[in-house]
Amino acid sequence: MSTQADTPAADLARIVESAHRLGVELDKEEALQWLAAMAASQEGDITFDTRSGVFGHKVTMLDFDDDELARFRRLGRLVEFEDGPGVETALALSGSAAQSKIQTYPGDADFFERINIKAETREEACQILGRLIREKALDKMEGETYRLMEVRFGSYPETVTRHGRQQNAGASIAWSPAEIEAGKIAVTRAGREDTLTWAEAAADPGWCKLDWVVADPPRGELANCSNMLDVTWEAPDGSITPLDGYLDPYFQEVYLEAESIPVFSKLAKHVSADALDEYVEQLEAQVAKYVGKDPRNYGKAAKRMYNVFRLTGRYPEAAYVRELFDEPTTLLYQVGALIRTMDEAARPGSSISMENVMAQSDNLILDVVRVLEGEEEEEIVRLLLRLRDGLRRQDKDQAWSDQVEAARAEVINVVNNFFHEKLTAVPAIQSYLEELQQEAGP
Repeated sequence: MSTQADTPAADLARIVESAHRLGVELDKEEALQWLAAMAASQEGDITFDTRSGVFGHKVTMLDFDDDELARFRRLGRLVEFEDGPGVETALALSGSAAQSKIQTYPGDADFFERINIKAETREEACQILGRLIREKALDKMEGETYRLMEVRFGSYPETVTRHGRQQNAGASIAWSPAEIEAGKIAVTRAGREDTLTWAEAAADPGWCKLDWVVADPPRGELANCSNMLDVTWEAPDGSITPLDGYLDPYFQEVYLEAESIPVFSKLAKHVSADALDEYVEQLEAQVAKYVGKDPRNYGKAAKRMYNVFRLTGRYPEAAYVRELFDEPTTLLYQVGALIRTMDEAARPGSSISMENVMAQSDNLILDVVRVLEGEEEEEIVRLLLRLRDGLRRQDKDQAWSDQVEAARAEVINVVNNFFHEKLTAVPAIQSYLEELQQEAGP
């Protein structure tokens, strides 16, 4: 028989007490309302918001705020693939972008798109996918407010050497814009110089992703904007086959258009019955990796732990981690991501204006001053000012790269220390982390 001490309310009371002791502002009544909403959600249920026109898993929708929806839809027009003959698509927000109600300071603008290709054979579907991605990359390679950085497409058919590094058979292939234009990459295989063509890569697409850096001049902001693709082949008999061998679940996606419901519904029927358990296992393996070995990253671990907790009924712990994302120090998570984005936007030949890059630099410095104090503030501001001075230099050398990495490392260290302190000070979460690390082994 359960005792009062076993109830969610009693668990939450302990979490609230820990939060207040650690200086985390966790409102008990608000947390109880969230717990009630979570309890009302049913596993696997999809809900549609008639006001905003978005839909997704009920648990995910509880964390979505449509205040930024117009901006995300605008970015979506850059990254999305359109429906066409034999091609059906469904574009969604994912990651921190899909949790805008709690992720006050998201790192990137992450999108996820389901692409279903109807074709006679798998080979034909792969060829169509290759054509779609290359056409998209060439069409949206650069503009006044965006620049394509990289495309992930295809898997190495054999072990090769590229840029002096070994790439194992089956590993994902990263393509630069110049390589996409050329339709081939230079590799060394079997001891001789050779090329790997886009057509060869299409035979085994693997996981596919496109990454841009984008500017928002009115806001003085930059962002890394990506689109992760989940591509399926629909055969003439109606069977559905994921081209990368795995149909992704839908537990962290907010779909942007009601018109996507038919294709989403069709594909969702083919998601494994064990998808939730498999998804949680994947997240827990990532948590164990981020907290188990150097360099540790408790910020990334916290983002995944939140999803584990809310999907497995550990709602009091989820409510606590949820509140951590709203703490001022977590703004530095965004700062770390934007340092890299600024570096990409300022590279020679970039179509993004230097004024946009400098505006973002100024905003970062102001953000750091606002949330930090003492030696931490002085060191990070010093590094950011040095970066600002070097942004206009066209001859960015190894010293510049070292400065970028030093600034990012310092910011990530502060974020890491914050999440480590706040997570391990809660007994229930500390026990969970210890169990994960024991299961993961040495």
